[in-house]
Amino acid sequence: MSLWHDTADDDFSPRSPLPGPASYDVVVVGAGFTGLWTAYYLARADPSLRIAVLEAEVAGFGASGRNGGWCSALFPTPWRSLVARSSPAEALRLHRAMAATVVEVGSVLDREGIDAHYRRGGTVTLARSKAQLARLREDLRVARERGFGEADLRLLDQDEAVAHVAAGGVRGGLFTPHCAAVHPARLVRGLARAVEARGVVIHEHTRVLAIRPGAAVTAAGEVAADVVVRATEGYTAALPGARRAIAPVYSLMVATEPLPASTWDEIGLTSRPTFTDGRHVVVYGQRTADGRLAFGGRGAPYHYASRVRPAQDREPRVFGMLQETLRELLPQLGGARFTHAWGGPLGIARDWAASVGLDRRTGLAWAGGYVGDGVGTSNLAGRTLADLVLARDTDLVSLPWVNHRSRAWEPEPLRWLGINAGLRAMRLADWEEGRTHRASVVARAMAPLIHG
Repeated sequence: MSLWHDTADDDFSPRSPLPGPASYDVVVVGAGFTGLWTAYYLARADPSLRIAVLEAEVAGFGASGRNGGWCSALFPTPWRSLVARSSPAEALRLHRAMAATVVEVGSVLDREGIDAHYRRGGTVTLARSKAQLARLREDLRVARERGFGEADLRLLDQDEAVAHVAAGGVRGGLFTPHCAAVHPARLVRGLARAVEARGVVIHEHTRVLAIRPGAAVTAAGEVAADVVVRATEGYTAALPGARRAIAPVYSLMVATEPLPASTWDEIGLTSRPTFTDGRHVVVYGQRTADGRLAFGGRGAPYHYASRVRPAQDREPRVFGMLQETLRELLPQLGGARFTHAWGGPLGIARDWAASVGLDRRTGLAWAGGYVGDGVGTSNLAGRTLADLVLARDTDLVSLPWVNHRSRAWEPEPLRWLGINAGLRAMRLADWEEGRTHRASVVARAMAPLIHG
């Protein structure tokens, strides 16, 4: 499985499956971050609630145990969409809530004694071409217009960016403090233990076959509940009636062996900021607590009919591309070995808008569509769902992502064509920029020879 599974403080022994029909106040479908955070905050707010979490595999099997380990304030919904359904002030309030969420996760880890290698070192976005630097400057200008100040985001000159991470060809960058590097499998497994300690029942190897008002249906029988929470993210399409609700798109990762101190002296990342650069195709990395580089990207294809299969976790072509990209980014790696390669699906709604909500008429609740930004967003979702279920009038339940409904994805083959065309367009844009950048580098190198 992933590096994170391989280095977690847990042997992943499965908990007992559901023995038969049962009844609870709340049943949560999915034992990833969303489901476990929801159970955690519900049990903490009202210890008398009878709560069960049902998981098809084991807690943390999916994206929660395979992601890049960025607990960030990134929120996937386009700003204009948030403003259209609320106001600029409310959109800013949601982003402020996300920044506070990064701190909240650290506080819970301290309170519950979960060693998830949490380090709030921020995020560095590098500019390694003129086009990337221009985009980052424009991002900063827009952020200032929206109300984000120097404490949220600041421009780095070349020396400042290199001081964070000595990547090749750096021209500058952006820095935000609103991110923590974490070991996601340690986080999710520790969270599972914490909810059990608060009286929540977790049944693993219990696949939910259908969700309907008042019950989650399994092969062992129905689990009746006043509230049923769908927390299935990239696996949502397997549920009846939900095939076009969330599209599973794969993100893949690689990790190096532990690097010697001398290599880290050259690379930097001393305070363990997460890092990326300004290309169109998303890449993401972190320095792990045990001295590795964990690096991922979104280059894998979307699979026809929203299929999610174990074989799709591995794309040798993409793994090779990621290794090549990281070596090009950080030539200090030299001959360092890559010891792990893995992948898995994340969830994307049709309008790229994450949402959380509760239909009080049916008792059906949901959260998801994080577009890969779920480590932090799932915590905000869990707190919000707890407030919705308990009918608490808090600042969270009026945020502009609450009770949003995305329209369904197109039927196949339009869905397959559209998503993969978008992925290809981003790769081509990066290739064109790279070709221009490489031509510029060659021209500068040849100038003394041409002009004497």
